[in-house]
Amino acid sequence: MGVSPVQSLLVALNMAGSMPQGNGQSCSANGCLGSKVVEVQAAKRRWQGKKQRMARKYARHVRSKKDSARILMMKKTARLGRSRKHANNGIGKRVRTLKKLIPNGESIGNLDGLFRETAYYILSLQMRVTVMQTVVNVLTNSDE
Repeated sequence: MGVSPVQSLLVALNMAGSMPQGNGQSCSANGCLGSKVVEVQAAKRRWQGKKQRMARKYARHVRSKKDSARILMMKKTARLGRSRKHANNGIGKRVRTLKKLIPNGESIGNLDGLFRETAYYILSLQMRVTVMQTVVNVLTNSDE
């Protein structure tokens, strides 16, 4: 059987713990080993925390790119929708005005009927103008 990395680390720490410390005192194997294990665990936690922070930062960076693309698409869609909405609003406004101009236009439900009635109304107005011009011509010629 081979030696695991944890066992080799403990052996190395144990050997380092049996050496005298800087103040000239030697420490027992359990005391120094325990402090070294605590130090290693703390270093491991710091490294894992750093990895997690880096992963969150990277995920946030990637997420922000996706979000920015999504936001741009939403803005374009909103811009297109707004222009259509304004265009429809302008057309609707003109249709309402036309309904007010045509006799009984308010009661006409669909656009086809409204346009047909508008055409008939324009023809009738043109006919009235023609009749009035003829009457005026006849009356002005009768005075001569």
